Amino acid sequence: MKQRILQYFRYTIFWMIFFIVARFVFLFYQFDKSSNLPLIDWFLAMLHGSRLDMSMTGYLLLIPGLLFIATAWFRGKILSWIMSIYTVLMLLIISLLIVADVELYRHWGFRMDATPLLYITNPSEIAGSVNIMAALVQSGIWLVLFVGFIYLYFKFIAPHFAKFQSSNWKTSLAFLFITGTLILPIRGSLGIAPMNVGFVFYHSDNLFANHAAINVTWNVGYALSKLNKNRPVVFFEQEEAQTLFNELFVREGKREMLLKTSKPNVMIMILESFTSKVIEPLGGRKGVAPNFSALAKEGILFSRFYAGGDRTDKAIPAILNGYPSHPTSSVVKFPQKSQELPFLSKSFNDLGYFTHYTYGYDIDYANFRSYLANSEFDKLTVKTDFDPSTYNSKWGVHDHIVFERFLAEASDAQQPFFKVLMSQSSHEPFEVPMETVIEGDDEESMFLNSVFYTDKSLGEFINGAKKTEWWANTVVILVADHGQRHPNNTPSHVPLKFHVPMLWLGGALAVTDTVIDDFSCQMDIAPTILGQVGGDATQYVFGKDIVQQNQPDFAFYDFNNGFGFISDSLEYVYDITGGKLVVRNENTTDESVKRGKAYLQVFMNHFSGNKK
Repeated sequence: MKQRILQYFRYTIFWMIFFIVARFVFLFYQFDKSSNLPLIDWFLAMLHGSRLDMSMTGYLLLIPGLLFIATAWFRGKILSWIMSIYTVLMLLIISLLIVADVELYRHWGFRMDATPLLYITNPSEIAGSVNIMAALVQSGIWLVLFVGFIYLYFKFIAPHFAKFQSSNWKTSLAFLFITGTLILPIRGSLGIAPMNVGFVFYHSDNLFANHAAINVTWNVGYALSKLNKNRPVVFFEQEEAQTLFNELFVREGKREMLLKTSKPNVMIMILESFTSKVIEPLGGRKGVAPNFSALAKEGILFSRFYAGGDRTDKAIPAILNGYPSHPTSSVVKFPQKSQELPFLSKSFNDLGYFTHYTYGYDIDYANFRSYLANSEFDKLTVKTDFDPSTYNSKWGVHDHIVFERFLAEASDAQQPFFKVLMSQSSHEPFEVPMETVIEGDDEESMFLNSVFYTDKSLGEFINGAKKTEWWANTVVILVADHGQRHPNNTPSHVPLKFHVPMLWLGGALAVTDTVIDDFSCQMDIAPTILGQVGGDATQYVFGKDIVQQNQPDFAFYDFNNGFGFISDSLEYVYDITGGKLVVRNENTTDESVKRGKAYLQVFMNHFSGNKK
């Protein structure tokens, strides 16, 4: 047994060394960029990147683990033969990925994923892009890498298999346990966030340094696992889809000015699961969110406002990038895509604002580390910036503590500022640090009680903000990240599930006690607020300025393989998998359904990499 365990350890070290060498290959190939990195960043790229290296090594050890279990009763000859074939095959595939990636990165600016598969149908385009000299250099690197590690394997690893003596069931049982523990390096943590590329993003402002930490083999495997989820939908010829999409927007024209100053402080406070069903002025249940309901009289309430999707990792890009929700995935999980998007933080940076994101969650959740690294906020406040004694929620730090920190940070911030906050306490499991107000131990009652707690924290924040000197020149945008099936267990696809509040408050408002009834959604926030402060909104092509004259008012949302479209005359929900409408009103026709289909097709085409 000892022989086999020691050999398994040697094999693990073999692959870890291979991936360290592969990272050096990447850094030296990109020497024009890596030479600008301090030596400490080379070390940190190795250190942080080791998490993905261990995860990929864990995957590679699964089959050997099973082989060690199955061959415990035999001498090492059979195992040695099988392991040699397996290792040579893996080295061949992985070394090819590595050398392809180093050149592709020079052109794409992101580590290789499944994108090359988009071009397989056009081999002539691939051939036309090949640089002969680069191909020769890559071939040389591949030969050295592949042959070099084949030599190391047969010199230092393979001979030990032949020395194995037959063993017994205890050895099989031991390797069953060892193989089972591979879930730890593969998953990368014991927390709620499984391994994602954001785990290794360590640099606050150098994207190349973060890219250097990525294990490209892991990245390709992850992208391939998501490939079927990211395929574009096709309802029309692309030209027709684009024409129908363009008809949904008016890009120029006068707008109603909602603010009395052209350069206000801007806050966006994103409230977890604040469905319209708990907001009394929107027809919601009385007494659940009394502060929000009362504040509606002090500001501008957007009464027909909808979330773009059904999860937080879909909502944040909808709000900050004006980018729609993907029906089955999220752009947050693809840093090579999110880095290409416009960001409100970048737009406000261009306007001379100080930008800041405050987040009580674990930043590794849903790959937000890499997403926020791409956002270029001047400052991030995340879970680890709070005292560990405040980590009293499953998801991080409870809202009243985060709101207090947010208020203090605003008072200390350079003005004008653009600040974003994401709350979390009204997320499952709905446990809040407050004496129960809405009684009941069922999930719905606990949800309502958690909303009451967050609403209470919000009321205290607003009361404190009104006492500051910056309040007079500030607009605060309160918006939910998504809806909730509670209360009343609303079906996951109907418009009511996606109907959420948006409320503008603050001393910078030119009008108060106002309701805007135009249909709108989260993708419209960026164009609307930039229109109020004189910013450039031309990049936010999937949203509209809500208060621009002659703008068609509509809301679009999507969910797992379906989408909804709502306007003053239309309301329909389309099931993509079934190819049919599952909700429709009397005004819905085949012609009108084309609008929603075109919107989704243009977006999915963009998400898949074709930006034409």
